[in-house]
This record gives sequence, C-alpha cells and structure tokens, in this order.
Amino acid sequence: MHDIRLIRENPEAFDAALARRGVEPVAESLLALDAKRRAVTTQMQEAQSRRNDASKAIGQAMAQGDKDKAEALKAEVAELKQTLPALEEEDRALAAELQDALARLPNLPADDVPAGEDESANVELSQWGKRREFAFAPKEHADLGPALGMDFETGANISGARFTFLRGAMARLHRALGQFMLDRQTAENGYTECAPPLLVRDEAAFGTGQLPKFTEDLFRTTDGRWLIPTAEVSLTNAVREQIIDEATFPIRMTALTPCFRSEAGAAGKDTRGFIRQHQFEKVELVSVVRPEESEAEHERMTECAEGVLQALGLPYRKMLLCAGDMGATARKTYDLEVWLPGQGAWREISSCSNCGDYQARRMNARYRPEGSKKTEFVHTLNGSGLAVGRTLVAILENYQQEDGSVEVPEALRPYTGGLDRLVPKP
Repeated sequence: MHDIRLIRENPEAFDAALARRGVEPVAESLLALDAKRRAVTTQMQEAQSRRNDASKAIGQAMAQGDKDKAEALKAEVAELKQTLPALEEEDRALAAELQDALARLPNLPADDVPAGEDESANVELSQWGKRREFAFAPKEHADLGPALGMDFETGANISGARFTFLRGAMARLHRALGQFMLDRQTAENGYTECAPPLLVRDEAAFGTGQLPKFTEDLFRTTDGRWLIPTAEVSLTNAVREQIIDEATFPIRMTALTPCFRSEAGAAGKDTRGFIRQHQFEKVELVSVVRPEESEAEHERMTECAEGVLQALGLPYRKMLLCAGDMGATARKTYDLEVWLPGQGAWREISSCSNCGDYQARRMNARYRPEGSKKTEFVHTLNGSGLAVGRTLVAILENYQQEDGSVEVPEALRPYTGGLDRLVPKP
C-alpha cells in the first residue's frame, strides 16, 4: 500500500519508481481521484457542520419568538438530512476506489535494486561451496527418487498433478529436514517458534499483499477462508491493527507449516518431479522492525537462510533480484539458488525480501518511537529458511551415489535416528 500524501508531493518520482517495475504512469489518475474524493469530503463536512449549526439555531430562534426563522432553519436541516446520505455514500465509494487502486500497485523498488524486466537481469553477488564432480552421470531427483520412496504415481492418483506421496526413509528424511531447519532458526538464530493458523480471512491475505491481485494463486475454502501459500501470511498478520511496544523490537518469528499454492501462473513449468507442488512444507522467517533497522535485518535474515545450506554442504549462489523479477510486496529481494547436478542448473530454494512499510500500511501495524506522540509504520521482512521439499531435492541430487543410494548429510543424522543412507528397493 502506498501513501497518497507522498504521491501528491512527488508524483514524477512515484511514476519513475513504478516504471522500473514495468508499470505505466498512474500518479495523474490517482491524484485526480484523490482530488475528487477530497472535494466530496469537504462538501460533506461542510454540510454536516451547517446541519449542526442550523439545528442549534432553531432553538435560539424559537426562544427569541422568531417563528419564520425557525421554520426556515427546519426546512434547511431537513434538506441537508436528505442530501447528506448521498454525499456520505459518494465519499465512501471514492475512498474505497482510491484504496483499491493503491492496493493493486506493487511496492517501489529500493534505489540499489538493479533495473531489468525478468530474471535475466538478476545480479549474482556470491557463490558458496564446491560443486561435486561425479564419476558417473548424475540423475535428476525425479528419476532417482521413486526407488527411494518418492512416489509420484500414488500422489497423482489420490490428488492429481503436482502432489507426491513420500514413503519410508524418504518421508523420514523430509521430516528430519523440517525439524533441523526449525531448530537451527530458533536455537541459533533467535527466532521464536510459532504454530500459526493455516486458514486465514480476507483481511490477512490482503495485509501481506496476496489480495486483491493474486486470488488465482490461492486456494479458497467453501466458507471464504484462504489456505496459506506461505506462513508469512499468518506470522506477519500477528501484528496487524496494533501499536507495538518499541521495547519488543526486533520481532523475529518462524514456523514450519504446510503451504498451498494453485500454481496458476506456472502451467507447463516443473510438471515433473518435486520442485513445484500444490502442497509443500517450508520453514518461514518473518521479522518486524523499526524502519531504520530493516536493511540490516534483511542481510541478517538472508545469512540465517544461507547457514542452513552451508550446514548441509549444498553449493548455492546469492542473487540480487532486478526490479522486474521481484514479488509485488518487496522493495528488495535476495534469492538463494542451490546447485542441482542432475538438472545441471541453479534453482531457487529461498527468497528473502524487505517489504519496507508496504505490508504495515495494509495491516495498520505501527509503533510509537520513544519521545514521540506520533506513530510510525513498522517495516516487515520475510524469507524462506528453507523450502523443505526443494532442499530434499537438492540432497538427493548432490548426495546421490552410483548405486542409486543417497548419503544423508552428517548434520541431519541426529534427526533420522542415525540413518546415514537411503537405499533403493531391489
């Protein structure tokens, strides 16, 4: 959500920032709508004030015995009572129209976000880890997984495309990954573990930016709730409609939850394998901080996600996304892309975003700085720490052996009951 006052002050800069995201100029139309709304608001307030003044004057005229004046004032009050509802309704409609127009616009990119229309303009900042050299041709996880318990056929038979049924040691390794990530983010990185709702109302989905623009990406229940596409929705909305005590900052929350996505915009992409599912698990990281702290918190959050990949010995690279490739709510995003030797490609495994005050305005989440009478909007950040399914894929491809088995990374063995290898069925 954007502040219309800032658009009034510098419409050219607003349009220029949106242009970096491929959005056509909108400031002129927004300001015209804003001017119309303000004019109606003024007219309504003046009518309300005149009605109140005239109502008081009626008693004074009656006390002075001026019956004609009293009757004229009564007629004026009656007329105002008839016209005011229409003005109030027009004021509400114009305010809602302006809010909807603002709500559909993406966040403005930070100054250091590179220009570009798509992922081809993203900038590689660093790489970590050495890519393994294989003495055999490494397989993709979709070919390697079925013999180890990654059952695509049963998942599809039960639920359709983009669902998978995990069995035996594969299911245990998947569970171990989630627990390992959650323990690391809480015990080592200071995040508070949460168990949030998986179903949310419209207000929560609006607050983090899923509504109104991205309804097709979500699953909706028959009673009007939404299945969360990420725990970011539930965790971030934990501070909605609040004035937060400044002493509680920074607020850092994490949760391991199922996530549900329709993948409406991914038709034909990653239809094979475990990369892009309608249902998957993810450890989410959310921070709520003072505005002046959000840039440093963004770096810290990304490092927390990187630490999981490093502990698992998975090679990855850190990417700074260009303006055209960021999610709508982000002002700056780092993606972590893990190396998948079976595919011979880097694939996203974590995305960490600084949303500035964009979500806070939608949620009305504020704090009062020490010594100030005015409140300010907080800054919110979110990131994956990590996507469990994609991490499982990365382990299968990076730790595969020539005989079709997969070595379990040392860091995970305390979570697998000592299991050190997934062995294919004969």
